[in-house]
Amino acid sequence: MTNAPSVRARLAALDEELRRLDGRRHVLLRHRAHLLSLLAAAPPATAPPAWPAPPPGAAAWPAAPQRPREVAPRGAQNTLLALGGTLLATAAVVFTAVSWGTLGDGGRTAVLTLVTVAALAAPAVLARRGLGATAQTVSVLGLLLTVLDTAGLASLTGAGGFAFAGGAALALAALWTGYGLALPALLVPLPAAVFAGQFAGVCWAVAAGAPPLVLAWTLLATGVADAAVALTAARPALRVSAAVAAAATGGSGMLAGGWWSLAARTAAGAALPGLLLLAGAAAASLAAARARFLTVPAAVLATLAAVAAVGDAARHAVPDGWAVTVYPACAAAALAAARPPLPRAAARAVAASAAGVAGACVLWVAPVPLLVLAESAAGVRADAGPLPAGAAAAVLAAVALLLPPAARRSAGPRWAAAAGSAALALGAAAVVALPAALGLGRVPTAVLLLALVAALAVVAVRPVAAAGTAVAVTAAGSATVCCVPLVALAAGAHWPLLVPVLGALAVLGAGVASAGGRGVGRAPLTVRAAAGPWAVVCAAACGWTAAVAAGLPAPAVAFALLPVPAAVAALLVAGVPLPRPVLAGMETAGAAAALAALCRAAAAPAALAPVLTLCALLAAGTAVRPERRTAGTYTAAGLLVAAVWVWLARAGVAAPEAYTAPVALPLLAVGAVQRRGDRTASSWAAYGPGLALALVPSLGAAWLDAHWLRPLLLGVAALAATLAGGRRGLLAPLTLGGAVLALDALHELAPYVVQVAGLVPRWVPMALAGALLLAAGATYEHRLRDVRRLRAALGRMH
Repeated sequence: MTNAPSVRARLAALDEELRRLDGRRHVLLRHRAHLLSLLAAAPPATAPPAWPAPPPGAAAWPAAPQRPREVAPRGAQNTLLALGGTLLATAAVVFTAVSWGTLGDGGRTAVLTLVTVAALAAPAVLARRGLGATAQTVSVLGLLLTVLDTAGLASLTGAGGFAFAGGAALALAALWTGYGLALPALLVPLPAAVFAGQFAGVCWAVAAGAPPLVLAWTLLATGVADAAVALTAARPALRVSAAVAAAATGGSGMLAGGWWSLAARTAAGAALPGLLLLAGAAAASLAAARARFLTVPAAVLATLAAVAAVGDAARHAVPDGWAVTVYPACAAAALAAARPPLPRAAARAVAASAAGVAGACVLWVAPVPLLVLAESAAGVRADAGPLPAGAAAAVLAAVALLLPPAARRSAGPRWAAAAGSAALALGAAAVVALPAALGLGRVPTAVLLLALVAALAVVAVRPVAAAGTAVAVTAAGSATVCCVPLVALAAGAHWPLLVPVLGALAVLGAGVASAGGRGVGRAPLTVRAAAGPWAVVCAAACGWTAAVAAGLPAPAVAFALLPVPAAVAALLVAGVPLPRPVLAGMETAGAAAALAALCRAAAAPAALAPVLTLCALLAAGTAVRPERRTAGTYTAAGLLVAAVWVWLARAGVAAPEAYTAPVALPLLAVGAVQRRGDRTASSWAAYGPGLALALVPSLGAAWLDAHWLRPLLLGVAALAATLAGGRRGLLAPLTLGGAVLALDALHELAPYVVQVAGLVPRWVPMALAGALLLAAGATYEHRLRDVRRLRAALGRMH
């Protein structure tokens, strides 16, 4: 262990640090004084003087700030070299094209030879002296000069055409190869040699008048040679340039062969282009096995070429319109071959290529099931063109089986759910295309589609861990799409057929919505939330259809819809353990079914009141649950009021009290219960709606009534409300009752006032008004005090 320094040692250290800081401050002050003296003595336009040397023992002055460089040294060097090389190359071209004719044959030969040899020899000297970038630039100039020498030789000897061009390309390729091998530090000669070698065989084939297929073979052979160079070269630049050249040249030859193979009208015509494709596939496979950086593109090229070669030859052996079925089989064979000992990267590339071929086939046959669906829904015959529905069904089924293993091998297990979803949709499309392929009628087609929907529902309720949410959602979506033409077919074939179809769809929807236990699997919540209202809608449509098919009148049709919302209300009251989104969707669909029943019953007044009453009972039943208590209560009350009004209207009752009293009395009762439970509740909120509904419509009828009974009864009711409000200190009954009582009394006194007004002289009202104003002015202060007392009393009321 080490001991902490003593207090004396720490004080000594602090004193030493302070002395050092004082010395540094003294040096900085001397420097500042020196700068101020220079600033005062120097003229304004002179440059700042150099910094003086620091005094002995002082630290060195900080260096003056340097201006940053805008261009890096290497960038400036490369720019100058590129510009110089470009200018020299331009000068050489101008000399060859313009000044060539001013010299004799010897002079021209001597000049170009001398300049070319110098340009080719200079890089060796420059490289030895460490000028590598300059050597690279001069070597490019030398290569360009050899091209100009070749052009000059052609002009001197009078040679030309594709044959000379092929020989010149081969000669330049050989020259540049030797030059690059002799000077390994140069990067351009060997890639340039590969580039020049691409034109030799093609030019000779064109010069010999070879047919297009031979030209394609020549391109393929050149590409194979480039691939050999890419596989054996040790330099990265040469490997990359050779690989690019092989892809461009060999790919062009294979692309031409594929076009001629596809355009062939017979199997014999597709044989020779097929051989070209197979040869290219073999070469690409060898490249994929030998070079890791060529594995993926070479494997893709080999797979596509092999599928095209075999498929184009085999499609002539199948009937017309069925040629598209050959290619999924070829893709399946390629997928079967993507196994060890094939490298993993190559196997994934082969599987991805097979999936691509299958996807192209699906796009080709996709219009067929869409047209079949349109035909089923609209009841019209759709023309799928030259492609038979059976061929489309076969392709879709084959691709549905091929896609999951292809996805697993090409992209891994993480894409299994997406591949399963796509396979499920394709399988459903294949089943949709079957009726047109088999020539089935409407009823068998409807039965087949119903079976398909049932199978998709079973898939939707499988356990999430086994099938995946994406598969379940895809199954539910596919089932929904297939239900539209199914219902249209059932409706068009026969009305009684629609009833069991809708009933079956309702049962399937209910099964999917309730699939939450362990025994039957667990559907995703999104699927269940959509299946619940779907089941309710299908059940309501089933009841409507059954009533219409039986020829029942409109009231019976309305009553046939009510069991569906009744069943939904029973589920809510019974507390069935369903998720909240499922129950909410079913409740909304049930309300829509009840509304449809009301709309149907509106055409028959005899059925409207009973339907309203039954709907009110259903709403009151849902109010048993705490979360539905408020909404259910108000809805039931409104429906009951509407039902009573419809009954009264049908009975010919015209008195407004018959419509308002059945509503006002329950409202007053509810208000009394509310005030008993909550003493702080306002009388306006508790009694205001009921009193207004009971008194105001009757007051309007009383003013138009010439008899004495209604005003009398209204006055008695208003007086009772006023007295009750005054006794209990409630503002709403006192205000509303008093106002109605005053207006009712005014209505009763109005005839007598009019009669007396005709007997009194005209000066009497003016005298009375003046006396009233005088009395009011005399007792103004007293009346104000009374008004304040009245306002305070009213304010104390509730």
